[in-house]
Amino acid sequence: MSERTAQQLEAVVESAQDWWSTDIVDIHPGYIAMRGYPIEELIGHVTFPEMIWLMLRGELPTRPQARLMEAALVSAVDHGPHAPSIAISRMAMTCGVPLNGAMASAINVLDDVHGGAGQQCMELYSEIAARVDGGAALASATAEVLGEWRTQGVRYVPGFGHRWHPLDPRAPRLLGLVDDAVAAGDVSGRYAAIGRAVEDAISAGRPARIPMNIDGATAVIYSELGFATELGRGIFILSRSVGILAHAWEQHSQGGRIKGPMPKTIPYRYTGPARRAVPDLDLTEPTADKESR
Repeated sequence: MSERTAQQLEAVVESAQDWWSTDIVDIHPGYIAMRGYPIEELIGHVTFPEMIWLMLRGELPTRPQARLMEAALVSAVDHGPHAPSIAISRMAMTCGVPLNGAMASAINVLDDVHGGAGQQCMELYSEIAARVDGGAALASATAEVLGEWRTQGVRYVPGFGHRWHPLDPRAPRLLGLVDDAVAAGDVSGRYAAIGRAVEDAISAGRPARIPMNIDGATAVIYSELGFATELGRGIFILSRSVGILAHAWEQHSQGGRIKGPMPKTIPYRYTGPARRAVPDLDLTEPTADKESR
């Protein structure tokens, strides 16, 4: 093999290796390392939330950071079989779909409308923070951004209010943990203040407050911990996947076949025309042809 041919072959190999270049994992026969840490040293020493942080951020978190992240992950695991994603996982199981298919079906509906509020709320907080960094006072920055969102057609501020809970029991607990972390110097408290400023602004002049919900509180935590807003939904899906799996497995254990969204004893409401006869038409040949003869 000539020196030129060897150089060309080496260039081809390097190009192939660069095709899937990654900083995340290094694998060779008998060796696995995540972000440089040998997997056998991570096993038994690193918690699952710490592993998520390492994979997404490149470094291990402090234990207080990991505990705060874990609290947010725990809080969003499930919200009952009436939640569309959970219901879909259960219905899919009764159609003979395996667990992975049921989970995939459920996860696929976690988008802007269902499952997207946490990330949207992080984006709201980020915009307000940028205004504050530009010199605006927190209250005025909050009012400006909320006004712009309303102008853009946002009717319900993501992360606040709840169609089931007058006060979402998860939010105060999470905010309390954030306050504890602020007192300990583990996070700044900046986004907790922004979240509370949004609650004040949207509640002003109303007979009852519009309290922060689970999405608003987890948005505070993930923002305090420095996660990019684009990761908000993905982290939520990691959490909710636990509930999806649990419900799919419970449905598998309960059995059932082709369960729809309602039992057969509760019919849907038909709103179309009343029963009517099909017109007496000769459909054997076009009308235009008959008239031309």
